[in-house]
Amino acid sequence: MFPFWNNHCCGGQTASYKTHQERKLTFLKRMRDHLETRIAALNAAIESIERQMNQEDTA
Repeated sequence: MFPFWNNHCCGGQTASYKTHQERKLTFLKRMRDHLETRIAALNAAIESIERQMNQEDTA
C-alpha cells in the first residue's frame, strides 16, 4: 500500500521491525490528523450552505 515504508535507502541500514512499525504509526497518525482537519472544514462548509439555504427558505 505504501511502498516507501520498505525503502531502506536512508542511512543504508535496514531498520528494525520496531522502528519500522513506529514510522508507520507516526505516518498513519499524521494522515489521520490531516484527514480530521479536512473533514472538519467540509462539515463547516456544509453547515454554512445549509444555514444559507434555510435563511432563503424563510425569507
